[in-house]
Amino acid sequence: MTEAAVTDGTGAARLAEARSLLATHPLVDGHNDLPWALRETVGYDLDRADIGGDLTGRLHTDLRRLRSGGVGAQFWSVYVPAELAGDAAVSACLEQIDVVGQLLDRYPADLARALTADDMVAARAQGRIASLMGAEGGHSINNSLATLRAFHRLGVRYMTLTHNSTIDWADSATDEARHGGLTAFGEEVVREMNRIGMLVDLSHVSADVMRDALRVSEAPVLFSHSSARAICDHPRNIPDDVLAALPANGGVAMATFVPKFVLPAAIEWTRRADENMRANGFHPLDTTEPAMRVQHAFTEADPRPVATPATVADHLDHMREVAGIDHLGIGGDYDGTAFLPQGLEDVSGYPLLVAELLDRRWSHADLAKLTWENAVRVVRDAETVAADLSARRGPSIATLERLDG
Repeated sequence: MTEAAVTDGTGAARLAEARSLLATHPLVDGHNDLPWALRETVGYDLDRADIGGDLTGRLHTDLRRLRSGGVGAQFWSVYVPAELAGDAAVSACLEQIDVVGQLLDRYPADLARALTADDMVAARAQGRIASLMGAEGGHSINNSLATLRAFHRLGVRYMTLTHNSTIDWADSATDEARHGGLTAFGEEVVREMNRIGMLVDLSHVSADVMRDALRVSEAPVLFSHSSARAICDHPRNIPDDVLAALPANGGVAMATFVPKFVLPAAIEWTRRADENMRANGFHPLDTTEPAMRVQHAFTEADPRPVATPATVADHLDHMREVAGIDHLGIGGDYDGTAFLPQGLEDVSGYPLLVAELLDRRWSHADLAKLTWENAVRVVRDAETVAADLSARRGPSIATLERLDG
């Protein structure tokens, strides 16, 4: 369903139905990069980017638009780019965790810290947006399981094993594979994440890492923002054999909105746009105002292929067919990408996607699982596994050097 479609009576009724459903079963979004956007755009000066006001045109996210989008819980990404390594990566991740804490302190009527599934349910009952954190990039622990545990104590509830670059113990989907999946230390990272109750996020990792993690993990895994490779053949997406393995694991794959991951025609266009960004001295993922001026100028000269809510719905239809409705969710990747589908340009757009799925005869029960129930269940299941494992074994003192030589 497009924005134009809601102007007729049927479309308007579907959108109203979608909003009503989200009022009862709000959305758990798996990935939002607002913390990094705040670092890049205003140096964490929250007075200069007040999400309590209207940030339309500056950022994809503010409180009013989260409410309009029916968001009930958000995993805030505490992302660290691969260019930061060692102690610098650890410090940057701590700074990201800190700014999420500042947001929670600044907007207590709207945002609630959530560490558990019960916290998510309680926040919903209070009319607040449950706020969890996910660390994007395993390099941020600097090969230290003690650092992993420290991040968990600070509230991080998932870690994406890699970002765009291969690290010492895991291959990235978008970099040269050096390990053929997870190394022995990488497998130990997964086991320790299971023991402490931190979800293993497999977005960004190679398909072999996905398969290794599913083999090793005793708890459900997460794909915080990945779509179906069978629909759009990009290495950031999930192959069908991995989707088919999710029911046995209990995990959840959260479809993302990034055009180059959902629309095949956008892959080659993005390659050209990325080359243009580098030629102008910007990182392709840079979304600061000067970088976006370069992006928009390029788009005027070379119009980009435009995705829509229907494009994302095609992925969800396929993922439901392969993995089943109990293993789906949504992770928009807002404030972490320069471009988004028409109608899904910011966090207020989720009802249009739900309306599109209603048009495709998705039931209210299925949509409730997609938006709320599956994500809460995965968080709860990870807690249950952690309680059992931590009663049977203590903290791992393994090191990269000892296990990988």
